[in-house]
Amino acid sequence: MSLRITERCRVVVDNDWAGDPDGLVALAHHLLSPANRVDAVTSSHLNPVFGPPEGTAERGARFAQELVDLVDGPRPAVAAGCDVVLDAGDTRSAAADLIVAEARRDDPLPLLLVCAGPLTNVAQALRQAPEIASRLTLVWVGGALDPAAFEYNRETDAEAAREVLARTDLAVSQFPLETYRRCEYSVAELEQDLGGAGRVGAWLWQRYVELPIPYFVEQGETWPLGDSPPLLLTALSDATSAWTETASAPGGASRRVYVDVDVRLLVADLYAKLRRHERQAVGSSGPV
Repeated sequence: MSLRITERCRVVVDNDWAGDPDGLVALAHHLLSPANRVDAVTSSHLNPVFGPPEGTAERGARFAQELVDLVDGPRPAVAAGCDVVLDAGDTRSAAADLIVAEARRDDPLPLLLVCAGPLTNVAQALRQAPEIASRLTLVWVGGALDPAAFEYNRETDAEAAREVLARTDLAVSQFPLETYRRCEYSVAELEQDLGGAGRVGAWLWQRYVELPIPYFVEQGETWPLGDSPPLLLTALSDATSAWTETASAPGGASRRVYVDVDVRLLVADLYAKLRRHERQAVGSSGPV
């Protein structure tokens, strides 16, 4: 018997799923969390530093769909975005259309648009339908407290980031570089804890094993689960985290920047849910 969990928000999760597998780890966590209802999953392109971006949004969408099918729980729509940065070509896409449709849909639950990658799809959706800015909260893993620091998600489409964050009618909760790097995890722990957490965990670990790491990247013995902090807003609790809060402009929407996160809560909850999912899947299949 389980405790009854109250559904408190609906989410659209946008990420470059063909890149760093920590995004897929976070997606699995969202899908396994009953307090947030995952209504849509959208895929963005990779930075050209990892090779030609053509096809990377579609490849990411296939990974996301494979994970949705493996979890065999919520059935969100999955859509791919464009393969170019804002204003470098046609950025219209099924992903942007899906974001607009979800934002326009009336629902008693608040909508959180969780993005842990470039803001291309978000910027395009806001261009298509500017009015949706007041109908959602953007939860973004990206940017940096240090304005001189390089931050991958922002720099992959810097113009999209500038355009989205310039919207004073858009509420934003941000996990910048200095904060999401706190979710550092050892590779040995990932192999043991994630790879050993049932079929979903093993599938996620395989994405790390098969990731084509460029020759110029020196891989150490740690890997951050940097895309996981939004779970503290959507499904868990940010009561043990820390943030600063201002208005985007006088009378504008709120801007919250998280400066510390409860990594223990994130990691412990992830593995508990993966193990519970495996127990339930084995139990429902009956004796072998």
